This record gives sequence, C-alpha cells and structure tokens, in this order.
Amino acid sequence: MENRTIIRSAMVIGSFTTLSRFLGMIRDLLTAGLFGTSLAMSAFVIAFRIPNLFRRLFGEGALSSAFIPVFMETRTKEGDREAWKLAAKVISLVGLVLAAVTVIGILTASFLMQDVEPGTQRALIYPLTRIMLPYMLFICLAALSMAILNSFHHFTIPALTPTLLNVVWIATVIFICPLLGDTMEERIYGLAWGVLFAGVIQLGMQFPVLRRYGFRFRFSLDWRDRRVWKVFLLMGPATLGLAITQINVLVNSILAAWIGPWAPAALFYSERLLYFPQGILATALSTVLLPVFAGHAANKDPESMKTAMGHSLRNLLFVMTPAAVGLVLLAKPIVQMLFEWGQFDKASTDLTAIALQCYAPGLLVFSFAKIFVPAFYAMQDTKTPVKVGLLCVGINLGLNILFILTLPLEIKHAGLAFSTVAAEFVNGAILAVMIHRRIGTPGWGRIGASMLRALFAAGAMTLAILFIYPRMTSVAAGVFDAAKFAQIASVLVSVLVGIAVFLLAARLFRCPEMNDLMDALRRRVNRGDAGGASV
Repeated sequence: MENRTIIRSAMVIGSFTTLSRFLGMIRDLLTAGLFGTSLAMSAFVIAFRIPNLFRRLFGEGALSSAFIPVFMETRTKEGDREAWKLAAKVISLVGLVLAAVTVIGILTASFLMQDVEPGTQRALIYPLTRIMLPYMLFICLAALSMAILNSFHHFTIPALTPTLLNVVWIATVIFICPLLGDTMEERIYGLAWGVLFAGVIQLGMQFPVLRRYGFRFRFSLDWRDRRVWKVFLLMGPATLGLAITQINVLVNSILAAWIGPWAPAALFYSERLLYFPQGILATALSTVLLPVFAGHAANKDPESMKTAMGHSLRNLLFVMTPAAVGLVLLAKPIVQMLFEWGQFDKASTDLTAIALQCYAPGLLVFSFAKIFVPAFYAMQDTKTPVKVGLLCVGINLGLNILFILTLPLEIKHAGLAFSTVAAEFVNGAILAVMIHRRIGTPGWGRIGASMLRALFAAGAMTLAILFIYPRMTSVAAGVFDAAKFAQIASVLVSVLVGIAVFLLAARLFRCPEMNDLMDALRRRVNRGDAGGASV
C-alpha cells in the first residue's frame, strides 16, 4: 500500500513538475530566440547560478533535508504546537543569516565592479549578480516552507510553486526585455529583475497554506533550543550532500566561461533539456521519499525503508532508461526543433546538442542520489553523503581540467558535461555500497533484472527511432512548406513511435514497473481531485 502511495504521490508531483518543465521549455525557447548563446546570456547564466546554488544548498538541499526529520520527530514526540515553534525559530534564524549573506554578496559584487573593463563578460556578471542575489533569500525561505508542507504530505502547492518562476520569466521575455534597449546586453537586465520578482511571489504563495495547517509565524532568535542546534548541526555537513550535482554544474559554468563566451549558455540549454525528464519522476520521488524514509527511521523500521527504496529505484530506472537513450539519439533534432530561431543559429544548435548527448546518460546516474541521499538524511546521517560528495567534486574538477587541456575547442564544453556524469556515477556507486552496509540490500537482484529488461526494451526503441526518423524527415519535408513544421513533425512522430515501441517491448519482457506505474495512474484518475489537497 505504501509503495502505491509513494508512486502515486510522486506522479502527482511529477504532473505539476511536468507543467513547470513545459513552461520552462517555452521560456527557454523564447530566451534562446532573444539571446541565443551570446555573451549576455552566458553572463546571466553564471550570475543566476549563484543564488540558484544557495537554493539547492540551503533551500531544497541541506536545510530541508536536515529540518524534515527533526520536525517530524518533534511532531511525533511533542505534538504539533512544539513543531510549529521549532519551524518559526528555524525560519527566523535562516532568514537573518540569508539576509546578511545577501548584503555581503551585493557589497562584494559592487566592489569587484570597480576594476572591470567595460564590454567584458565580467562587466555583466557582477551587476546581474547584485540584482539576483536577494532571490536567494526569498526562494530559500520558500523552499523551507515547501518542505514543511511536504512533511504533512501536502505536495500540491509546493509542486506548483516552481511554475511561477517560469510564468514570470516568460512574461518578462515577451513584454519587458524588448523595452529595455536595442542590444542583448541591455535587455538581459529585464530577466534578472524578473527572477527577483518571481522569488517574492513564490514565498508569498506558501503562507496561506501553512496557516491552514496551524502555522503562526512568531519571530524568534532562540538559537539555544537543542532542536534548532540539531537542525543546523545536521545541515552543516549536509550542505554538499544533496547539491553535488549543482556544485559540479556551477564549476562547469565558471570553467566554461574560460572556453568561450558561448560555452556557459550552450551548457545551460542542454541542462534544461535534461531537467525535463528528470523532473517528471526523479525529483518528485526524492521529494516524496524524504518524509517517508524519515517516518521509517523514526519508527526504527529498516525493512520498510529497504522495500520503498528498491521499489522506487526500479520504477525510476524504468522511466529514465528510455529517456536517456532517446536524448542521445535525437539530441540535435530536438535542440534544432526547440531552440533554433532568432539569435540561436546552427552553430548554437551544434554546440548545445553535443553537450546534451554527453549529459544524457546522467539521467540514470543522477537518479541514484535522488534515492540514496534522502535515506541517509532520514537516518540523520549527513556526514556520509558529504564525504562521498567532496570526493566526487574533486573528480569532476580533475576531469574538467583534463578535458579543457586536451579536447578540441568546439567540444571542450561537452567534456565538462561528461565530467559531471562520470563524477555522479562514482557518487551513486559509493552511496549504494554504503547504504547496503547500513541497512542491507534493497533488492539488488530485482533492481538489476529490471534494469536489464528496461535496456532490452530501450534497444528495441533505438532500432525503431533509427528506422523512422530519417524517413519521417523526408516525408515531412515534402508535406510541410515551413522547415520548422517539418522539424516538429519529424521529432514528435519519432518520439511517439519510440515510446510506443518501448512500452510494447516492456510488456513483452514483462517489466513489472509498467504495471506499478499504470496502477498508480489508474488510482489517481479514479480518485479524481478528491485527494488533491492532501497530496
């Protein structure tokens, strides 16, 4: 019953995340047409990485992961009243610290701007960073509020919140940026202000729902509370644990700026395409599993934790295997279909596509951390993931330097993408060994067998795509006068045929995960909107 609830809740979050990713795809399409892989876009990408990294570290990452187990433990042992007091204290202290960090960051960026040569990438990075740094404060508090709601198994509003950034971003690109000047360097400031405004809205959306569950905010700096100390002591080493991927991506962006003015933007667009399938189930499962694992840990029930972990891994790999294979096969057609217009030219397509092909296998290896890290944090062990994570950051940096020094210029940025995937593979493999030693096997034999069946089904899908895509390209070129319509038709038909063949092959190979997902979907449809508020 719990396995069904986990998958069903993950599919609810995944549906909202899919909406967010769909809107994100529209925003990226519009952004690509207006800014392409220009110096202005690359400067924005680097500046946006900084507050976004803090969101991953202290919002969705370490703080949320440290807070949820302690919050749920307090609710279980001391009741909701004490749990809400704890939440108010943590929010107050976190808000004060983030406000101080924001002010220091703005002053530092202002100081660094003094000696920057006009017209360079740094001349854009620093002022854009000043504008977007306060976003860090709003989005981290929003993420903490979302974590509180998730602990009550309310996933709808938190899952819907990220769409607000995309809505504001789209409106800014269409209505604001064109009014700010004739050059891309002038117009890019509109995006920065749009990001800040979106952060304010995302935070404000959480409070009405929190009040419905009984939360009444009272500012308190009572840092002597042992539960508060427990949260922050858990958070300290966990700062890197869940955010290894984001740290590696930030390192990639900084190093990419040395390769060329186009490289950070090309990596950004390829990452955006990677996040779409990842958000459908991987991110959703991670969100659902943390409170589930925390509940099992609080009840000292490792068997239930292993069962939930194995079930989640099998379903996640079943979905991510065809997604990864499909992105490798259709990387260039997909990038061309979505982004190639306006300032995003053929050269931008080639640069983005090769990076996407190197990132695509990461859909599988990124999935391991989404399952294993919440398990460690649920057991209030934040040291193991961070030790492994630090090792993998070093591996990523070493491979980055190696590829920058040895690869041809036009594929150096793709080497950075591959470095991230390789480092994440090591991270996931080590965590798997450690979790096995800690609580025993989550069913490696079943997981391996499921993975093998998914690979065979993906192999059948590969043959279908290789057969249908070139033929569809020729047919579509004769049917549609506009090249863009021909591209869309060719890609969409190839994707649909590939999915159909994969599902048919999965049925023939008797993949049990297909039945799990279909059962969760049927139960969700049968429930209609009745359970929407609770999940």
